[in-house]
Amino acid sequence: MKITFLGTGTSQGIPVIACECEVCSSVDFRNQRLRSSIMVEQNGTNLVIDTGPDFRQQMLTNRVKQLDAVIFTHEHKDHVAGLDDIRSFNYKQKKDMPIYATAQVIDRLKEEFSYAFAAQKYPGVPTFEVKEIFNKPFTVQNVNIEPVEVMHYKLPVFGYKFGSFAYITDAKTISETEKEKLKGLDVLVLNALQVKEHISHLTLEEALALVDELKPKKAYFTHISHYLGHHAEVEKMLPDNVSLAYDGLTIHL
Repeated sequence: MKITFLGTGTSQGIPVIACECEVCSSVDFRNQRLRSSIMVEQNGTNLVIDTGPDFRQQMLTNRVKQLDAVIFTHEHKDHVAGLDDIRSFNYKQKKDMPIYATAQVIDRLKEEFSYAFAAQKYPGVPTFEVKEIFNKPFTVQNVNIEPVEVMHYKLPVFGYKFGSFAYITDAKTISETEKEKLKGLDVLVLNALQVKEHISHLTLEEALALVDELKPKKAYFTHISHYLGHHAEVEKMLPDNVSLAYDGLTIHL
């Protein structure tokens, strides 16, 4: 299994528009973050989790030629806004794109992209094969996936577990039942927005405490804002088994 971090930034990305802070002005490529997303490649199947506003750029940058399905964590714009660009894969692969999401997310996608779900479609719009998922394991082609429900303030969000790898984004709290799914992994990815307290995202301190509790062999932090600080400086403060993810990072399991 190969995981590629397509984007590791929060909803505004880094650099933030019109911001002149040291992080947004940095020339270190690791401080330049598109909106959060990953690609999972396993058994010849390519899956993307979330299609944020930077989806087109992420596909071009990583030279993705095949996409077998999209899996959504939740319905916020920074995770769904690039869905229209799926049509390029529709044309190339000559089939509808399977999209996996909860009923709540599907309903929101149908509102946001109503033209793509209309009974009479305008020529050239993206086309989808909609798959509703629940908090129980499912399979996409030959890839087994287990959802992990977390809370983004009051909004339920799905993270996903692929064997010994799990990807959690936009979490603030996780129930004890769901934490059981995350214990003793080879690799755990968590959001770590910033140092200061936030109403709907884990802080750096909270993310580190969760890593200490769940005890993965390796952890990566994502969904990072410019308030967290310089990549290189934050890295110096982290335990040996924890790293900040960055755009373009790949890991193999």
